[in-house]
Amino acid sequence: MDNLSALDRQRTMRAVRAKDTQPEWIVRRIVHGLGYRYRLHGAALPGKPDMVFTARRKVIFIHGCFWHGHQCPAGLNRPRSNTPYWLPKLNRTVQRDAEHRKALAALGWRSLTLWECELRSGSLPRRIVRFLGPVG
Repeated sequence: MDNLSALDRQRTMRAVRAKDTQPEWIVRRIVHGLGYRYRLHGAALPGKPDMVFTARRKVIFIHGCFWHGHQCPAGLNRPRSNTPYWLPKLNRTVQRDAEHRKALAALGWRSLTLWECELRSGSLPRRIVRFLGPVG
């Protein structure tokens, strides 16, 4: 059982950011350092991708493992309290992510999902270049 009061829990949840998170900043620095230019949070596209490369018709999503259900230890760590609320909420996020990727593909966009647990990997820049293609 956790020791947070309802008010503490509310403050904690309010502090969870949707934009400009630390994982996003890590990827932005890498992508910019590689010489690519992009737009942020493409509101006109399904799922509001974190990074949009319009001329290439490619987008990058940067997902937190817990919130988006990655198959890593952090993503598989599910809440033990209030499960009737949390499990459907987290499962719906995974379903919605799949719907957004499918809608983007139908519009002719390619997408790459980068997971929070992968961001410290030395192969991340190579993976980004492989996805985006040559700078230019």
